[in-house]
Amino acid sequence: MTDSGCLCPKRKFLSALLAAAGSHQAFTSSAEMNISSCPITYYGQKYEKVYVSQPADGLVLFTHFSGILQVADAQVNGLTVSKQTFQTSETNSGVITDVSGCRFSGLAYETNTTVNDPRICCTVTCDVSGAATAVSHCGPMEHCQGDGSCAMNAVCSVTGSTVIGFTSRPQSVPDRCGYSLLRSSSLPGLHVLGVFKERRRKDLSFLDRVVLQLDREGAQISLEQGSKVKVNDDFLTVHATPQMVHSVALTKSHAGVTAKLEASNYTVSVVFDGQTAIIHLTGKASWLKADLLICFCSMQYDDDADSTSSCNTTAKRCNLLQEGSFTACNSYVDPEPFVQACTQTLCKYPAVDDLTCHFLKGYAEVCKYKSNVTVQDWRSHTSSVPQATCQDMFCGSHEFCAVDSSSGEARCHCRALFASKYKPTNSFGEPIVCADKGATVTLANCLLEDKGIDYSVLHLNDQSCRGQLDNLTHMVTFSFSSQNTCGTVVQANNSQIIYKNAIMTQNISMFGLITRHDKVHMDFSCYYSQPDVKTLSIRFRQSSVIQHISSGEWKYNLTMEAYTSRDRTKPIDSDADIDLNQRLWVELKTYGLEEDRVAVVTDSCWATDRPSPAGGLRYNLIINGCPNPKDPTVAVEGNGLGTSTVFSFNTFQFTGSNGNVFLHCKVELCVRQGDNCIQRCAQTARGRRSARPKYETVNLAFISVAWTY
Repeated sequence: MTDSGCLCPKRKFLSALLAAAGSHQAFTSSAEMNISSCPITYYGQKYEKVYVSQPADGLVLFTHFSGILQVADAQVNGLTVSKQTFQTSETNSGVITDVSGCRFSGLAYETNTTVNDPRICCTVTCDVSGAATAVSHCGPMEHCQGDGSCAMNAVCSVTGSTVIGFTSRPQSVPDRCGYSLLRSSSLPGLHVLGVFKERRRKDLSFLDRVVLQLDREGAQISLEQGSKVKVNDDFLTVHATPQMVHSVALTKSHAGVTAKLEASNYTVSVVFDGQTAIIHLTGKASWLKADLLICFCSMQYDDDADSTSSCNTTAKRCNLLQEGSFTACNSYVDPEPFVQACTQTLCKYPAVDDLTCHFLKGYAEVCKYKSNVTVQDWRSHTSSVPQATCQDMFCGSHEFCAVDSSSGEARCHCRALFASKYKPTNSFGEPIVCADKGATVTLANCLLEDKGIDYSVLHLNDQSCRGQLDNLTHMVTFSFSSQNTCGTVVQANNSQIIYKNAIMTQNISMFGLITRHDKVHMDFSCYYSQPDVKTLSIRFRQSSVIQHISSGEWKYNLTMEAYTSRDRTKPIDSDADIDLNQRLWVELKTYGLEEDRVAVVTDSCWATDRPSPAGGLRYNLIINGCPNPKDPTVAVEGNGLGTSTVFSFNTFQFTGSNGNVFLHCKVELCVRQGDNCIQRCAQTARGRRSARPKYETVNLAFISVAWTY
């Protein structure tokens, strides 16, 4: 078979089955006989009715007893068929007759002739036995104009991961790549690419969008999912009325979006409905070369076999392309590449998304463009029920549109690679982000919908705090901050200040006693950790110590600086001299804490003659948040009031030592509940109140400085 419409040679027969035994029908005038139970094939065409007449020199008579079929001279497609009489066999109930002549492409030819027929652009030979052969004058991508001339009429189609090129050669796309579907020197300045991405399986790609690169205009037109069009980086609204963009006519219909342009001697039409793309080339030129070339590609993946796939069932469904109403197209478009593509794809893919229907529809569309033949009522023949359409539905880059098996409605599903990051841990999105005294949780709506969860019924502890859906990414964000806590609960343990909240379903259903949503409860929290236990030994003349604390994603700084004046406007210079018994002020201060909820408490400060806070000689300055009652020079200000503490004392050195003096402090964070963090100190040790809050903290922070004489 060739694309020109020249058919393979076939033997043509006239066959008629005699009526049942005992029946007799005679005709003396024109009449009609219904023979649908035993149709006649005549010159290759099947007839279910016989029109009988009684000409002057002939009679058509069907009778079981005589078994005679007499045919008068008749005109068949302009050819005269001579009168012939045939006798049935006594052991055969019917008459089978080979009529002189051949039928080819719906036309009749005399036996033992060779005809150059401009109507089909073929040289047809009908041999003495009634077998016809033909040689087409048109190329494989051309069609006959009916006047002996040939014109371009080529179709390239893409369904699923298979490209069936202009010469009907199928090629499978095994990866997530961009392929050149059409690029030729005959079409300068035009490059058509297909971009493939995975859907439910990582190892099976589907056409995701079709891109027209217009080199001369420096523009790019992308036919996207949901029948959307993007010009360069901007979406364009397209309607049924053609809209010219860079010499390309863009239209939209129920069949998808179409881009049509004139290039050299060709007309190029590109149609994409989100599942199948068709590139249709017409024109007067007689030669075109278009190759399928890979342009860019991503990593290939393997995936486990799908238990829901049945290759036997798949093959039966795909072979429908060679049955029923599709046979009207089989003479013009070879169904085998489409059957092969359909079978290979569905044999691996889960039994969802109605893929069989996409291949059947794709074949019917190719037939329409290639031969102008419309496959009638193919859905009823194949028991294919029209499903919800994805037209006008926008999905994010990590999603694809398909019908939901539960609701029957079209929605965005997660692509396999995206979902593979979350499904092994049964999570719905990214880890919590703790920053700027607030927290944000981002969930993928497609993951929620896979579990039947409607994001709109979810909320935080405070029911007024709902998730916000991003219309472009379809990610759902829940957040709280110091300005809007959304019912966040602040707790403390041995080493952390924890801010806790939860994403949950509504407590009360809109239906009262019933609910149609699964119960959802997802806890999340951010925390401030107490500063790491460490000693920073810096000579006092450097005056400032900074310790950086990272707690999850919440970060804050703790500094310790020394001053020689009460106003603490200027830290001690690195080259300043410090005298014995000189008054010093030391400020412990944090940056990045939520002041309304967390306070800093200086638990204790002491000096040693060694860098280690636990080594050598020790002298206490602050004990349990209060000044050492044995040293009247020590004073503490604002301990537990906010995020900083100041204490002062007179400098000293250890007796008998001329070496360095090292200063160490323990600092802890306290959850503020009224004035519970404030340290109130009496004049004696007996009257002092503990600097510790009501919870026990064993993981305090050390921060140290040193001075020398």
